[in-house]
Amino acid sequence: MASSVAPPAPTSTPAAAASGTLRRLYFVRFAFAVVWAALLFTTARTLGPLGATLLVIYPLFDVACAVVDLRSARAGRGPVRGLYANVALSTLTAGGLAAAVASGIPAVLRVWGAWAITAGLVQLLVGVLRRGMGGQWPMIASGAVSTLAGASFIAQASKDGASLGSLAGYAFLGGVFFLVSALRLGRTGPAARP
Repeated sequence: MASSVAPPAPTSTPAAAASGTLRRLYFVRFAFAVVWAALLFTTARTLGPLGATLLVIYPLFDVACAVVDLRSARAGRGPVRGLYANVALSTLTAGGLAAAVASGIPAVLRVWGAWAITAGLVQLLVGVLRRGMGGQWPMIASGAVSTLAGASFIAQASKDGASLGSLAGYAFLGGVFFLVSALRLGRTGPAARP
C-alpha cells in the first residue's frame, strides 16, 4: 500500500545553489567596486603607477568574477554564452588598458569606453536571460547604463582636462547595482519561492 504522505522536498536545488552563489558574488563585487573607486578617485587627475595598476586590476577582477559566475551558472543550468563573452572581453580589456596607460588618460578612456559598451550589452543580455532567477532588473539597468557611460567615456577622451574620476563614479554606481541585485536576489530568488 502506497503512503499518502509525500516525501519531503529537497532543501536545495541546483538553481537555488546558483542563486545563492550569485548573491554572494554580487556582494563581493559591490565591496570591491567601492574600494576600487575610492582608490582611483584619489589618483584621478594623473596616471601614475597606482592608477595604472588599478585600471588593469579592475577587468582582471571582472574575469575572476565571471569565472565564478560561469561555474555557478553551469551547475544551475543557467545561461553561459554571455559569461564566456564577458571573460574574453575583460581579458582583452586588461591587455588594452596595460598598453593604453603608456599613452595617457584619453587612450585609457577610449579603451574603457569600448569595454563599457560591449560588456554592458553582454550584462544586459545575461540579465534578461536570468529574469526567472529574480533580482536581475538592476543588472539589466546596469547593462544599459554601462553602454551609455561607455559612449560618454569615449566622448570625454577628446576633451581637454580628461580625468579618470568618471571611471571611479562608474565603478561605484556599478557596485550599487550589484548590491541592489544581491538584496533583491535574496528576497526573490528560487530559494525564497514556495
